[in-house]
Amino acid sequence: MTTKKLAWAASLAAAFLSIGLTACTPDTDIVPSSKAPPTAAEAAEFAAAAESTLMDLATRAERAAWVRSNYITDDTQAIAAEANGLLTAAAVDLAGKAARYDDLALDDDVRRKLNRLKLAMTLPAPPDPAKIADLARISGSLESTYGTGSYCLSRSDYGGTASDQDCLDLTGMTQIMASSRDPELLRELWTGWRTVSPTMRAEFQRLVDLGNEGAQTLGYDDLGSLWRSGYDMPADDFAAEMDRLWGQVKPLYDALHCHVRDGLAAHYGEALVPEGQPIPAHLLGNMWAQTWGNVYDLVAPADADPGYDLTERIVASGMTEIDMVLSAEGFFTSMGFDPLPDGFWRRSLFTKPRDRDVVCHASAWNLDQVDDLRIKMCIQPSAEDFVTIHHELGHNIYQRAYNQQPFMYRNGANDGFHEAIGDTIALSVTPVYLKTIGLIDDIPDESSDLGLLLSQALDKIAFLPFGLLVDRWRWQVFSGETPPQQYNQAWWELRRQYQGVAAPVYRSEADFDPGAKYHVPANVPYTRYFLAGILQFQFHRSLCEIAGFEGSLHRCSVYGNRQAGKRLNEMLAMGASRPWPEALEALTGSREIDAGAIIDYFAPLMDWLDEQNQGRNCGW
Repeated sequence: MTTKKLAWAASLAAAFLSIGLTACTPDTDIVPSSKAPPTAAEAAEFAAAAESTLMDLATRAERAAWVRSNYITDDTQAIAAEANGLLTAAAVDLAGKAARYDDLALDDDVRRKLNRLKLAMTLPAPPDPAKIADLARISGSLESTYGTGSYCLSRSDYGGTASDQDCLDLTGMTQIMASSRDPELLRELWTGWRTVSPTMRAEFQRLVDLGNEGAQTLGYDDLGSLWRSGYDMPADDFAAEMDRLWGQVKPLYDALHCHVRDGLAAHYGEALVPEGQPIPAHLLGNMWAQTWGNVYDLVAPADADPGYDLTERIVASGMTEIDMVLSAEGFFTSMGFDPLPDGFWRRSLFTKPRDRDVVCHASAWNLDQVDDLRIKMCIQPSAEDFVTIHHELGHNIYQRAYNQQPFMYRNGANDGFHEAIGDTIALSVTPVYLKTIGLIDDIPDESSDLGLLLSQALDKIAFLPFGLLVDRWRWQVFSGETPPQQYNQAWWELRRQYQGVAAPVYRSEADFDPGAKYHVPANVPYTRYFLAGILQFQFHRSLCEIAGFEGSLHRCSVYGNRQAGKRLNEMLAMGASRPWPEALEALTGSREIDAGAIIDYFAPLMDWLDEQNQGRNCGW
């Protein structure tokens, strides 16, 4: 999964400005000073002026954020923190002034823009210069602590004394965890990465206090209520909608969990992986146990070899990082989308520099809110990164599709839409597609698809409860239901409840394990990824129907189908100009999110899992 800088909304959330902006304060004095009652005409004028101001700030913010993420130094952190205060002050001021028009009967477009003005800030500051500066400093410090984190192994080459060569950043640790079957090494890496986050705890607590105070100045109970209000429905209704969707897919997850635990127990022994208990988190091939694809070889069907290993094929083909990105671009152009601009290839970051720290977490950017599109990603020649690149370019294609909308609407219909687009395309990375672009020689018979479906489920289905619980934890923290002295306890209770996973070593409140996940210190809402995990299958099913595909849904690829591309672009071009049910209807014909498409897609796998789990003690 990846984090994105999504046009102006995320710019306000990240709140980074360029060096040049530190010299001046933006003029937000755009409300008449008279005490005359507000009018609808004045509200429309205010919305237009606010939009112009934010367009300028967002463009500057993206440029500075790009520099800071690519050159992590004390200076870039200090500059970003100072500039962050200016942007946050302007955004909070405008959002506060928008309240002047709350009781007016306004044109739908003006009302929508004023509401989005308040909801755009995922981390609003209180209207106090000292607190604004404090929040800016904390935001930069938390993300930088994460970005520069490392851990030195206690043994050289996994047997000896530590040396400088055994000090690893997160990328190095995740690579080892993806392939190692040494439980002691996996436990050390898992625990080692979590030595980075305890120092974040006090700053995170202060961030929560300031963010809540800022949300309350905008009329929301707390920061979580503000986040949940950004989905064209009441905040409590949105939480209930997430429960409904999880209920649709939970039986498939439970069956997958049971089968995976049995396979891990067969390899590591039941003493380490006991029946009827949560799975130890360090054994699932991923630093956060959020996707399980790296343990495929331990749980794969005996007779379901797809006939190829995509990572091996990528390496054997000699594909460079640029080649991998070109392949993803080619998918979109085959559907009728324009090629990426020349600047994309000159300005993007594709590989980790040798001379400096960068935030390697993959992300997609539009620095000028029009067509300065880029990705920032430390690409590895792997199947995972091949799919991730399709995902990232999905953001860029979406950003460009809505760049003719008014600035307030240059975003996804909701944040789940933005995450889902690239993943929807990735569902079309089928054997037929891989053969078309020359990565495999033959298309396997459909009888071998169980292995492919299981491999996908280990990533996509295994992720869903994690995608839900990260914000469940934060919502409880923001509301006060989880007090600071229970941060870690509540985190692991939710992980046990939703995922059925447990920490491999004792954890206490001296730890701060939520901070070991990028999106928590970076203050990036996470429910978008859960929504994307549902929406991508609904989008995929509809695109396949538009393309006239007949057959098993998991075999469909819309590569080269321009009619599907045309319908997709029609939805993307709407941006956030209309409530998301209307955008959903434009592509799918339905105004309701439906996880049933997941069940359709994985139907053969569900039947097989039920057979495999006969006689097993499932659940935890």
